[in-house]
Amino acid sequence: MDNFSFLKDFPSSFIFGTATSSYQIEGNQYGGCGKSIWDDFAKRKLNGIDGLNACNHYEYFEEDIKLIKDLGFRAYRFSFSWPRLYPENNRELNNEGVDFYHRLLDKILENGLEPFPTLYHWDLPIRFSHIEGWENRDTCKHFADFSYFISKQYGDLFNKIATINEPWCVSWLSHYLGEHAPGKKNIKSATTTMHNILLAHGWSVEALRVNKSHEIGIVLNNQYAEPLDQQDENINATKLFDSIHNRWFSDAIFKGKYPELALSVLEKHLPENYESDLKKISCGLNWIGLNYYTRSIIKFEKSEDNINYKTLRGSLKKTDMDWEFFPKGLSYFIKRINNEYDNKIPIYITENGMANNDRLNSNGEVNDSDRIEFFNLHLREILNCINEGLPVMGYFAWSLLDNYEWAFGYSKRFGLVYVDFDSYKRVPKKSYYEFSKNLFQV
Repeated sequence: MDNFSFLKDFPSSFIFGTATSSYQIEGNQYGGCGKSIWDDFAKRKLNGIDGLNACNHYEYFEEDIKLIKDLGFRAYRFSFSWPRLYPENNRELNNEGVDFYHRLLDKILENGLEPFPTLYHWDLPIRFSHIEGWENRDTCKHFADFSYFISKQYGDLFNKIATINEPWCVSWLSHYLGEHAPGKKNIKSATTTMHNILLAHGWSVEALRVNKSHEIGIVLNNQYAEPLDQQDENINATKLFDSIHNRWFSDAIFKGKYPELALSVLEKHLPENYESDLKKISCGLNWIGLNYYTRSIIKFEKSEDNINYKTLRGSLKKTDMDWEFFPKGLSYFIKRINNEYDNKIPIYITENGMANNDRLNSNGEVNDSDRIEFFNLHLREILNCINEGLPVMGYFAWSLLDNYEWAFGYSKRFGLVYVDFDSYKRVPKKSYYEFSKNLFQV
């Protein structure tokens, strides 16, 4: 399995694309960009390894867009940087930032690509730290204002837009596990944020609909979970993990309620009268984005907060993130969305990819054969779902470029294109050429 010859079997309407995020590639030292919570987190937790330069996409975006076109992809998923557009406050625009996204969108369209922007991919302006960030309901209102501005300023240049990328990461990973900015480890903080980030989504949808008839989605990161064994305590722990990690967000969005199992341990930490927000949260979507990478093995482990599970890695082949290859989890969640929530909503795989220990060889090339295998396995699962009649409409490989990989700094490479972080030289990898060779035959 060393190529993508089966891509010809996808429907002609299926969209192949690639994805990035603002903080990971743009470089926040360019164009008057303000500070985000990630700058503070990097200073405190990562010895100052931050997105100051990243891939300098701010200056190299024309080359990067051409790379996408030359690859044969039809769409580009990116995110707007809130601190780039409003570096100091929510009233004074940075004109350089406004101009940058106009130039970026113009270049995307000029190259025949469809823009798939995301409003929020984690780079919250640092000023919100003073009001506890997403723990404060007022931040949700400010985000709605930001959403309104994006729609008014750029809305004629795109059709589809996502509100929030991976609300589980914004809330639980960042406020309970402490692995992402702001790096808190507090269950009340996490639970409050789990609710508020969904409320921000609901208010954002409302603001977007004021201006334009956008096709609006949200991007969820689902994690497949299996019990360590068939002991009842491990099975129940797996159900709790799934309820918090996955169902909390999808149940709220599609059903207007939180799952009972998650509520049994989290409800006491929720804001007062949270139920009154659920109608706004479940305001309806035009499409759903699914980010998928791996699975977790779950075992029971008692905790003070009654989050009585522990995640383990299994014995399957792993990526450089120590994440297992587990493609069947992707088709599992496609079917869950269709069978349990909405059997008509278009599904886009908005992120799927792997970190690999990529190095330039003596010929100046990168042979990332494991990444080719990874993409192969997951794309075949998608094709099987399509052949079963499931409404999977597109796939975005993560990522276009090696980039700033959050809490891992520059040590993990996810890109189809190798980046020298000193010179900013771009070198397409073997996976890039395999996609290109076959997509131009589709």
